[in-house]
Amino acid sequence: MYFMGYSKWLLLGSRFVAGVGTGAGSSIFGFLTRSTAPADRSTVFAAVMACRQVGLLIGPAFNIFLRLCDFQLGPFVVNKYTAPGIFMCALWLLMQLVVLLMYWDVDSQCIITATITRPREEEELEKEEEEEEEDRPLVRPHEPLGCYGALTNSCSTVKPEANVDLASPCPPVEQVHSSPIKYSSAGREFLKVEVLVLLAAQFITLFNQTALETMVTPLTQRFFNFGELENSIMYCLCGVEVIAGFVFVRWFSKRVEERVVLAVGLILCNISCVWCLIFLANPQGGFPWQLAEFIIGVFLQVLGLPFVAVAQVSLFSKITAEKTQGFSQGIRRSVGGLATILGPLWAGGLTSNLYLMLGVMMGLLALLTIMMAVSYEQLVERPMVEHADSSED
Repeated sequence: MYFMGYSKWLLLGSRFVAGVGTGAGSSIFGFLTRSTAPADRSTVFAAVMACRQVGLLIGPAFNIFLRLCDFQLGPFVVNKYTAPGIFMCALWLLMQLVVLLMYWDVDSQCIITATITRPREEEELEKEEEEEEEDRPLVRPHEPLGCYGALTNSCSTVKPEANVDLASPCPPVEQVHSSPIKYSSAGREFLKVEVLVLLAAQFITLFNQTALETMVTPLTQRFFNFGELENSIMYCLCGVEVIAGFVFVRWFSKRVEERVVLAVGLILCNISCVWCLIFLANPQGGFPWQLAEFIIGVFLQVLGLPFVAVAQVSLFSKITAEKTQGFSQGIRRSVGGLATILGPLWAGGLTSNLYLMLGVMMGLLALLTIMMAVSYEQLVERPMVEHADSSED
């Protein structure tokens, strides 16, 4: 539809169809949440978010060769304006083949069993640690001979009923299919402070990111006389930086909590916005100084994206109910979609008044930083006991 583009209504319809298709992202994150362990979720999300962010940033770089297209394809003209449409269509067809031939859904029983056994195992480990701290004896008089030491608690807490539930696949499946989403409880869940903070982080970071991306092209044309080739090269370099950033976040998230990763990302975003407000709103000096100031500002902005993107998605999956992850991720994606609409609208009309545009963005980041500092203690994983209770009710 975008390739044909003989009418403005057809172009508008293509955007509508593309927006409907992006709803698949919510189910992808919901599936990843249910099929990954909480300890490994940050690293998995780092890889997934890396793919998405790299696509968003290096997509314009394909204009290096798409701008050279100038030929006829049947009744349609392929030029630098319509070539991106046919190129995206080819990529989506390739993606369809990959999904049909190489992707299969994990058996629902495997996911259900994992959600039941994982919380119980972690409860047993916690009880074992408590026993070690209290220096309890390894062998008790009333215990069977096969249970001693650290195995005592697991031998005594595993009940026959639990083993029956795990062995029989029918009851858990019926429970999952017979438990609809309770909208009242879901509404209360999204009103929790930590959930609101992460939704605000999703909105503000994407709002600022899309606003700055909208600002970059006219800014480079005004001050540096960049053309399509120069802007495409710039986006390629940003893509390389993003890849390196996600690789580092993947390593960093294994050693610290997600809220620490989020805090580091917000610090970098604040520094970047302050830099742009000081040096880019009214650039001073000659061409080399202005170019250096611009490069540093873009570098800092792109550097903070992987930290915030991975941390807020991973934390959001851990503080919301696991059984409604598809719905929860849909809400999060909707908030992000609203930000990607409002960001370019805000920046597009204020390219001649950068102080106002960057000042509002800085104010939003400062507000988000304060919100995170106040709710820092709540930005932790939900107790696994809640998952166990919900799976056994």
